[in-house]
Amino acid sequence: MTKSKKLLPSGLPRIESIEMRGIVKRFPGVLANDHVDFSVYAGEIHALLGENGAGKSTLMKILYGLYQPEEGQVFLNGRPIEIKSPTDSIAHGIGMIHQHFMLVDNLTVTENVALGLKSSREPRLDLGRVRARILELIDKYGLQLDPDATISDLAVGEQQRVEIIKALYRGAALLVLDEPTAVLTPQEVADLFVIFRQMAKDGHALIFISHKLHEIIDLTDRVTVLRDGRVIGTRQTAEVTKGDLATMMVGRDVLFERVRPTAERGETRLTLKNVTAFDSKRGHRVLKNVSFQIHGGEIVGVAGVSGNGQRQLAEVIAGLWPVSEGKVTIEGQDVTNLPPANMIEAGLSYIPEERMHDGAVKEFSVAENLILQDHIRPPYSKGIFLDFKYIADHARRMIKDFSIKTPGQDTLIKNLSGGNIQKLILARELARRPRVLIAAQPTRGVDIGATEYIHNQLLLQRAEGLATLLISEDLDEVRALSDRIIVMFGGEVMGIVNNDDTTVEELGLMMAGEKRLAVSAAGQALHKKPVAP
Repeated sequence: MTKSKKLLPSGLPRIESIEMRGIVKRFPGVLANDHVDFSVYAGEIHALLGENGAGKSTLMKILYGLYQPEEGQVFLNGRPIEIKSPTDSIAHGIGMIHQHFMLVDNLTVTENVALGLKSSREPRLDLGRVRARILELIDKYGLQLDPDATISDLAVGEQQRVEIIKALYRGAALLVLDEPTAVLTPQEVADLFVIFRQMAKDGHALIFISHKLHEIIDLTDRVTVLRDGRVIGTRQTAEVTKGDLATMMVGRDVLFERVRPTAERGETRLTLKNVTAFDSKRGHRVLKNVSFQIHGGEIVGVAGVSGNGQRQLAEVIAGLWPVSEGKVTIEGQDVTNLPPANMIEAGLSYIPEERMHDGAVKEFSVAENLILQDHIRPPYSKGIFLDFKYIADHARRMIKDFSIKTPGQDTLIKNLSGGNIQKLILARELARRPRVLIAAQPTRGVDIGATEYIHNQLLLQRAEGLATLLISEDLDEVRALSDRIIVMFGGEVMGIVNNDDTTVEELGLMMAGEKRLAVSAAGQALHKKPVAP
């Protein structure tokens, strides 16, 4: 470990060590943390890894004072402490950087940092003093930020830095980083890692939570893996591989490399031509002249930082968002602005990104959710009556074929894990034998085992001739599955590239708004900044 001093370079007291010993936390029917031991030291970046439901978030909420453990104790520098609220946690020098930013868009960086703090000039704000301190932190950690900028004018990576400054300003010597790279471009991730490494070098302790195993290998010093609420092991990161970590997480070997065998590209299935769409409530354009085609037997991925038109693109195709200009066709049939029922008849299936809001009815059973939208059609109904025998047989087949873990077909879907709900939605959409599949964030929030299964199913359908549009904020997922990649920024297509002929760096440039025009004789992509819509 890095030898620590009593003060950080910023002059703040430092945390030599935080230890959580024998932590137990129960919820009705669930043992979330089962005698968990976890520690982090000054100058260390310690990863906390595990599938959804493994107990990571519960453990960190205990450390941050949001939950109270039934058993166990937290020790600060070897002495027991009580953390009964986030106020206690902050007072002990513990800060948390949340995955979803806690910022007010129409305020400046300085004003956001000052929110909730006492002023030396009560009742007036002392923004000058806050601003001066922010500039010290920016200089100390190379955060590259304008304290007078309005949050809404900042890129996502810059907003992440504001969250870091908020925590440092409040005296955080230990930072809990909850999926801090989830919405960043590759270049922004690289910049963020430089900052984290500098913070550790200066004596901060960092806890890094991420499902991206390559980031854990690249950034951290140690890694602790949780499974079913228990610690499976703590390892020096330099001594383990991604495969080792995955095996610890799920208890079996996991296949990382997705084999995309050469597939014969079929006829054009889906075409978008100059599609433009508006958000009438906010009065701005969410899609601008989007054009592309997808053929049978290929997966076309859509890459981009969250909020750049991907959701609206999926909903436009599915008939859930109106097209203002342009045309959508499926196998030559104009389906622009047709309602979802007609889109299904035209051969479209849709996996929405918000599975519990748009993809399932939580108070319905597994069997009922497997026939949503199709229950009025044969073979699920005979005239005006449902064919309950066929529905039951169908549910049993889907549960078996798609490895859906459920006590039974009559189980309410709200009682299933996220991964099994996603498998159910995939099963339902593929049961229609569609010509085109829109898969929006198909593995968001699901564990590594379910992710592996869903990826294999998408590749199997590709081999059988399905045309798939894969929309994902996980660039690794897009690169693993896609034949071609569409990159979006600000609702506009920055470029369409062959997956095998591009690099992460080129994709990152387009994700940040650099428009791909052509390829030079040397094979390098030429870029330009897009014209603002």
